[in-house]
Amino acid sequence: MTFLEYAPAPESRAILSLRDEYGLFIDGQFRPGTGESFATISPADESHIATVAAASEADIDQAVAAARRAHDKVWAKMRGRDRGKYLFRIARLVQERARELAVAESLDNGKPIKESRDVDVPLVAAWFFYYAGWADKLDFAGLGANPRSLGVAAQVIPWNFPLLMLAWKVAPALAAGNTVVIKPAETTPLTALIFAEILQQADLPAGVVNIVTGAGSTGAAMVRHPDVNKVAFTGSTPVGREIAKAVAGTDKKLTLELGGKAANIIFEDAPIEQAIDGIVTGIFFNQGQVCCAGSRLIVQESIHDEVVERLKRRLSTLRMGDPLDKNTDIGAINSLEQLNRVRELSQIGEEEGAQRWSANCVIPEKGFWFAPTIFTNVQASHRIARDEIFGPVLSVLTFRTPAEAIAKANNTPYGLSAGIWSDKGSRILAVADKLRAGVIWANTFNRFDPASPFGGYKESGYGREGGRQGLLAYLKGAA
Repeated sequence: MTFLEYAPAPESRAILSLRDEYGLFIDGQFRPGTGESFATISPADESHIATVAAASEADIDQAVAAARRAHDKVWAKMRGRDRGKYLFRIARLVQERARELAVAESLDNGKPIKESRDVDVPLVAAWFFYYAGWADKLDFAGLGANPRSLGVAAQVIPWNFPLLMLAWKVAPALAAGNTVVIKPAETTPLTALIFAEILQQADLPAGVVNIVTGAGSTGAAMVRHPDVNKVAFTGSTPVGREIAKAVAGTDKKLTLELGGKAANIIFEDAPIEQAIDGIVTGIFFNQGQVCCAGSRLIVQESIHDEVVERLKRRLSTLRMGDPLDKNTDIGAINSLEQLNRVRELSQIGEEEGAQRWSANCVIPEKGFWFAPTIFTNVQASHRIARDEIFGPVLSVLTFRTPAEAIAKANNTPYGLSAGIWSDKGSRILAVADKLRAGVIWANTFNRFDPASPFGGYKESGYGREGGRQGLLAYLKGAA
């Protein structure tokens, strides 16, 4: 086959006006941290981007105190319509600085610019617009008249969607009248710190949102802080367990959005070309570093060979390279630590007897890269079919009957998402009814809307983000 070659089309970094050093954003101002500073680097070439302050427990005390003052004296007392105006203003500023935010996200995270530009940043603005509309309608959220905010929310977000996960958490918290202390991941703090500048542009009252940076110990100090009323965490299941233990026995409300091992079920009557694109989106979007990624392809036996062959052809057209190049389909893995995990589990897959195929990609000499990979002849007992790899690795299993497909899809400790591909609506509804997953897509995958709740079951966590349900996580009924 002959494929078109594209000339490089890199997005310019000139639009970014980055500081050499970033401090903590507390009480409306940047200030130095008292912990040991760290560097944030580009995963595409391992180059230094900026030096970032780390927050100590003393810094967390100051951030929580600022959030408490802002909550009690300003934000919780403010009319909902006025809080909504601030959220609208933030959303518009995100749109105005969209190109800058997209470049920063791809530079710091490693994801292709077309994903950060066309998916992440537009959804960030959409989340703030959506919850701005809720701010003066809390009486209709489902808790009766005059529901109240919880107080101070401690929020910890992951590195795979740094800015989007910030929006998922900050927007509903503010709409409900809470104030926030939020920690971005250590490897991807950049867009959160640029977002702090947006908050200053929006003239958000000091202390309403505080952004502290650092490693896991910083997040642990936030979770344990006695003056925090709500904890929201997105990340790995093991860390989620530790947070649940830390919060147990307190009156803190908790939302956990954890790992997943989603099944993407392809029936023989599915629209195959559409399904192939959906499979690619499901597992290779953001290099598979998506908690709800369709990492298990469960395909009907009669079309297995055709689906795998078409999928290989499709993957052979994907372009790996510079995340800032507009032609790039596959960017860099976020960190060396994560790359080593992907490599380790892929090696285990081969050792357990699965058949490996990887796209013929030219791997750059610097940076953290892994070619899109498919494993066939996978058994349900294999680790690659059970463990969350969090990389561009797809495990293919087969089924003969709908009952077998359902059994294999549910054969996981996770329960975050699933996909069903069929030409029959009745079959989709019947199968979806039996899948134990929080989000189920029909003839599509990885589609998000701020009005739609997102969350899982079992070891994928509890609570919902997005929609009215996401708002309820930050409210309590009137006394």
